[in-house]
Amino acid sequence: MADERKKIVYIEDEPDMIALAESILGRKKFEVTGAVGGRKGLETVRRIKPDLVLLDLMMPDIDGWEVYKQMKADEELKDIPVIIVTAKSQPIDEFLAVNVAEVDGYVTKPFGLKKFVQSVEQVLGD
Repeated sequence: MADERKKIVYIEDEPDMIALAESILGRKKFEVTGAVGGRKGLETVRRIKPDLVLLDLMMPDIDGWEVYKQMKADEELKDIPVIIVTAKSQPIDEFLAVNVAEVDGYVTKPFGLKKFVQSVEQVLGD
């Protein structure tokens, strides 16, 4: 049978966070591709067309909200679920992301490993 691993792109400006996610989610049968920065992230999402995008908000080149906006405006990318992974931990940030922007999940850094994996599995239906 073919490799049925779900593909995830993690767009983040900290390579250590990408490596952590690759390690954690790789053990859970997910194939994680990291992209440092928003511009590279968008290119990677367009190329791979993943099952899920993990998206940091605060990045120096293109911030996460701009990446999200461009994804939702693109006919080929608009249906890819997005989980925000951010240090923005104020309740209003999560409320606006989930209820106004309608992201599929919101995880604050530093995150608990169990919550992180559960968020990914919940969105991907695993």
